[in-house]
Amino acid sequence: MDNRPIGVMDSGIGGLTAVKALQQQLPNESIEFVGDQARLPYGVRSSEEIQLFSTQIAQFLLHRDIKLLIIACNTATAAALPYLQNSLPIPVIGVIEPGSEAALRLPAHKVIGVIGTKKTIEDQAYSDTIHRLDSSVKVIGLACQEFVTLVEDDLAGSQQAQEEVADKLTFFDGQNVDVLILGCTHFPLLEDEISNVMGTRVPLIDAGAATIRNVEDLLVRKNMLAQPNKGTAHFYTTGNPEKFNEVASKWLNNEHLKIEKIELGD
Repeated sequence: MDNRPIGVMDSGIGGLTAVKALQQQLPNESIEFVGDQARLPYGVRSSEEIQLFSTQIAQFLLHRDIKLLIIACNTATAAALPYLQNSLPIPVIGVIEPGSEAALRLPAHKVIGVIGTKKTIEDQAYSDTIHRLDSSVKVIGLACQEFVTLVEDDLAGSQQAQEEVADKLTFFDGQNVDVLILGCTHFPLLEDEISNVMGTRVPLIDAGAATIRNVEDLLVRKNMLAQPNKGTAHFYTTGNPEKFNEVASKWLNNEHLKIEKIELGD
């Protein structure tokens, strides 16, 4: 048993989708979450910047005595996962491989669509991972950087969000995708808008939620599960705590979140 908390990091509030799945599937586990809203978006930054920011967040969370780190950000996973796995004294799990595996487990997966940030799509993070696992699959990627802004501005569920999502996803018209990976942890907060466009025939894969299965497997394997008890959650943002709370309290269905503003660097 290991009652130390699990660290979760993201460029903003998107990683809360992983937090929600973590609380649902592993309710005994405590969580320390950092959303780097002051330096959002990561999806247009260089790999060197993202690696630096990810390291700063990881070091902050290590001081919170975490036992495991989840990089609940696809862009940061692509840029920093190997580095952090090699440099940190705790296990580090990203979201890209679990999301890819979840899509490939579906009966129909010959054509997989992926939506993500500009950098995630340009770096072909999902395409490379999926083809390593199954070279016969066709992967079609689309950068939807503006979806991050919709979520951070608390516009999920609005007519504006539906219109912007519908306009962007016309890209997939006639592509006959079997499944769509939400390759940014912000995007599940737009799940309704995306599903309205793609239709019920196309299942949506929440990469952040899919990652929690891997987390549970690792904790069981290493005998690191927390003792049966209600887990706690602390949230840190480099941005505006009130703005963070607007979205986080609704998504997590909790009006009494513990949120603190922190400084990590320029």
